[in-house]
Amino acid sequence: MILKTPLLEGVLIKRYKRFLADVQLISGEKVTVFCPNSGSMKGCNIPGSPVLLSKSNNPARKYEYTWELVKVNGVWVGINTHHPNYLVREAIESRKIPELDGYTSIRMEVPYGRSRMDMLLEKGRDKCYVEVKNVTLVEEKVAKFPDAVTTRGQKHLRELMDIVKEGYRGVIFFVVQR
Repeated sequence: MILKTPLLEGVLIKRYKRFLADVQLISGEKVTVFCPNSGSMKGCNIPGSPVLLSKSNNPARKYEYTWELVKVNGVWVGINTHHPNYLVREAIESRKIPELDGYTSIRMEVPYGRSRMDMLLEKGRDKCYVEVKNVTLVEEKVAKFPDAVTTRGQKHLRELMDIVKEGYRGVIFFVVQR
């Protein structure tokens, strides 16, 4: 997956309200940016960290910039939770995941139970529900998920177990964007 917009450099001032952060651009301008990650982002929200932002050209958007990456211990970490879904979809479509080869359709954000699953792969009557998680936390060279207690994540796991009980496939990907 290639980001279609050039990324702008900045330094994290602080993250707050789950979806907002203040960043100082290299020009010196201070901006409030959209943070597309509702998790705790443990280890990824340290003031003074270098960040990369994308800029939207949509004049109706409330926040012009989106926080995409943060540098942690010299490594760029993708914090945008929307990207892993597209990375996995691209991998499936380009047949990079042999276990998921042969499905003829991919639908995104498909309702199941009381939530939405990230993808539904279908071939005839065969169905495979896919959930994708973005992993940002690494401690002692080990990627860890989740970075905080998550009832939503527990719900998704229970729903995947129900899917398997119904005779369908259930798959979960943990994407480490580094």
